[in-house]
Order: sequence, then structure tokens, then C-alpha cells
Amino acid sequence: IGVCERTARKWIARHAEGELALEDRSCRPHRSPRAIGADLVVEIERLRRRYRWMGTDIARAVGVSRATVARTLRQLGVARLNTLEPLRPAVRYEWPRPGQMLHLDIKKLGRIARIGHRMTGDRRDRVRGAGWEYVHVCVDDCSRVAYAEVLGDERGATVAAFLRRAVTWFCRRGVQVQRVLTDNGTGYRSKRFAAAIRRCRLVARRTRPYTPRTNGKAERFIKTMLREWAYAVPYATSAQRTRALLGFLHRYNWHRQHDALGGLPPISRVVARDDLLRLHT
Repeated sequence: IGVCERTARKWIARHAEGELALEDRSCRPHRSPRAIGADLVVEIERLRRRYRWMGTDIARAVGVSRATVARTLRQLGVARLNTLEPLRPAVRYEWPRPGQMLHLDIKKLGRIARIGHRMTGDRRDRVRGAGWEYVHVCVDDCSRVAYAEVLGDERGATVAAFLRRAVTWFCRRGVQVQRVLTDNGTGYRSKRFAAAIRRCRLVARRTRPYTPRTNGKAERFIKTMLREWAYAVPYATSAQRTRALLGFLHRYNWHRQHDALGGLPPISRVVARDDLLRLHT
């Protein structure tokens, strides 16, 4: 049967003990002479939680090895000191009217030469050298209405032109744009983008360096966009994926329920109820 003699004898002996003896048994040894006592475990946890001591200091204080302390801290779930810190409450804000703040961001996506590993789940299907596309997004802070385009780069001239088109798109829906918030990307720090800001008579703000959550509404929209559009189906080409973006944006703005808006779609904060049907058709 393909097992060694020792294994066969073990199972024959257990079979002789009855059916209950054939059930799975714990691999834990019957004796653990080096295991520390429960009182020592309590002391290690107390020093960790109350004084935030490092493992080396705890080992020196209780008289056991650092490895023993590290193992105990892992078992207690306090191996990382940051797990002991209280969670900071999320600071949420929302501008009262549409257009008072637009969040801009860019998401880089690989061009589609063929269906790749992200859709098949097989790393051997990874496509290299196909290049990149850049999804430029613009999200209104108050309403969460979103505008997006797939463009070929993220240079200053490109982001400036995208900003002008986004402002025009919102203006056609009755939204007067006043401010924009971006990260510190090269395109957003360019002279072309600054000129577009002046031309549109906007106030530009930037997030703190290395703090993407400051631009959280754009980040959250990008996550939704990737899940429900970019990676929703196995697109055959990049062009097919780009064409599908318009359908996703329509559903997101006009039909998709948003928890922060009380279950209403984003467009409900921009367009009066009487105009919804007229503009939707």
C-alpha cells in the first residue's frame, strides 16, 4: 500500500483499539518540558500591554529566551506593537455643494495584448512588454459623480487637457467647479497644469506627500472602477476595455446606489429630480 512497516504497525495497533482510535489525533506532544507556565505567560502579556516593552526587555525581565518571548507574543496576538494602539477615528468631511472640490487621480493599467494572469489566475499567462494606459479620474466631493478617460500618458499637457474637459463636462451638468485636489505627481506639478488651473479660474490643492488617503474619494472610486470595470470581465483588447468604461460610468453615476448618499446614485445630488428623466434619455 506504499507505506513503511512502522506506519503499518501503528495503524494495525490503533485498529485493534477500536474505531474511535482511528480518528484524527492532535500532533501536540504528551509532554512539553520546556513550555512556560501560565503565570509567566500572564506576566509577559502584562509587560507588553501595559508598558509596551520590546521582546528583548521582556525576556531579560522574566528570565526566558527572546525566542520564547517572541513565540508567546505571537500566540497572544500582540507580536506587533501597533496592534496595541487604539484605532484613530476616521476624519470624514464633505463639501456642501457639488463643484466646490474635485478629486483628481491617475491609475496605470497594463495594455491588453491577450488575456493575462490577473483573469486566468495562472502566473504563466503573464504578458510582458505590452505597455501601459492611464485612467485619469475626476470625482466630485459632494456628489461622488465621476468623470474618467483612458489616455496614453500622465504628462503635464495630458493632465491639463483632461482637467479642461472634466470642468466642461461638469459645467454642462450645471456644476460650477471651484477647486481641485491632486497628489504630488509630476503632471500635476507641471506648468501646463498650472496654466490650466488659472485658465479655468480654479483653486488647486495638493495632498500631503506619501498620504494617499488625503485623496480618499478618488482612491475609493478607483477601487470600485477596477473591480466593476477594469477587471470585471476578460477583455480581449485594450480598445474593448476602453469602450466599456462609458457603460460603467453611466451605471455608477446614474444607477449605482451609494451608501454615503443614503442609497441614492451620485447624480441625485447634481440634477434636480424633475430633470433626471430629461437628461437621462
